[in-house]
Amino acid sequence: MPSFDIVSKVDIQEVDNAVNSVLREVAQRFDFKGSNCTLELDENEITVKADDDYKLDQIQLMLKGHFTKRKIDAKSLDFGKPEMASGNSVRQKITVKQGIDSDTAKLIVKEIKNSKIKVQASIRGEEVRVDGKKRDDLQNVISMIKESKLDLPLQFINFRD
Repeated sequence: MPSFDIVSKVDIQEVDNAVNSVLREVAQRFDFKGSNCTLELDENEITVKADDDYKLDQIQLMLKGHFTKRKIDAKSLDFGKPEMASGNSVRQKITVKQGIDSDTAKLIVKEIKNSKIKVQASIRGEEVRVDGKKRDDLQNVISMIKESKLDLPLQFINFRD
């Protein structure tokens, strides 16, 4: 029986490359000369420290741009609330989303069932498995999920006949 998995994964090495290229750009840009702006990547979390809100916004824009250049969906970034740090600076934690959380998985399964396509969807941890008798039904499900407005970058893997 044909099946495929819906997952949300981000290549951490590409995230590291994007963060490093943002650091290089911060070192080169004129409006950041003499400022104390840093980015640190720890597992799935990026910590940004900037002198003020303007520089923090600029770093966010640079991050989104470099993620797009590296073919990483910027929807995978979850920007936390900026907080005041020592010395009149601003700190923000940015989480890189990995996996599909249970609420989003339930929403995907509900959408698939409401579409009346003859497939079965099941939640398996941080992924959703879709099984069906016909390959065309699975392709219709893929196109339907791509058209839905989810705030998560989704990939379709393990397409088996």
